[in-house]
Amino acid sequence: MKIALIGNGSIATLVAEFCATRKDRLQIVAALASGKNDAGAYPVVDTLSALLNFAPDIVVECAGHSAVAAHAVPILEAGFDLIIVSTGSLADAALWDKIRTAAEHSTARVKLVAGALPGIDALSAAKLAGLTKVMLRSKKPPLAWKGTPAEKTHNLEAIATPTVIFSGNARQAALSFPKNANVAATAALAGIGFEATTVELVADPGITQNVHHLEAEGAFGSMTLQINANPSPDNPKTSHIAALAIMRLLENEASSIVI
Repeated sequence: MKIALIGNGSIATLVAEFCATRKDRLQIVAALASGKNDAGAYPVVDTLSALLNFAPDIVVECAGHSAVAAHAVPILEAGFDLIIVSTGSLADAALWDKIRTAAEHSTARVKLVAGALPGIDALSAAKLAGLTKVMLRSKKPPLAWKGTPAEKTHNLEAIATPTVIFSGNARQAALSFPKNANVAATAALAGIGFEATTVELVADPGITQNVHHLEAEGAFGSMTLQINANPSPDNPKTSHIAALAIMRLLENEASSIVI
């Protein structure tokens, strides 16, 4: 399977390293990134048309909300399957409508990565019977919230006890914390929607991992799931398992047996 990447940062690097161990099934053909800094194993181009000229079987977005806004619709209109990693971008209702419309009028499909969210399969299955509550609490070390709105409302370096830096719904969380709250959008899309999904974001000086705690209730019963995820080696704002989730999806795309 031929794979094109949008982005050539830390997550893209991890995905490329994984694909290199499975060359018989997964091949990175090119990446779209500024600067044309060739990674060596594959060319790096600076326009979407140049990327799509490699005729990939699937395009993997791992470059943030702006990349989804700029490239998702043209990719789908050109008939290429798209994996969206930055699910928080879909909290923009207008963008979500454009992407959904483009997918519905194309032979291509959009595939969303579970990322660091625990139990995405159980949550989406439970939705079929009806959900009444979905709550997500995400805790990260204080300095992982640098560069977010929390930096303006809290002295992150001085936080000594677990501190709620945001409380609201999934749409607000995903749009306000685009590099930290993709899991909030994923929970909303898998469950009961952006407005009905409640989210707390916490700066906790007592942890070194990113902790995501998910609770859901409905006709199926109730569930409580938690993951204590190690941060990505090069980016404390995201979890290592977020990159692993992309690898799992790609592995399934190229496999005859899927779980």
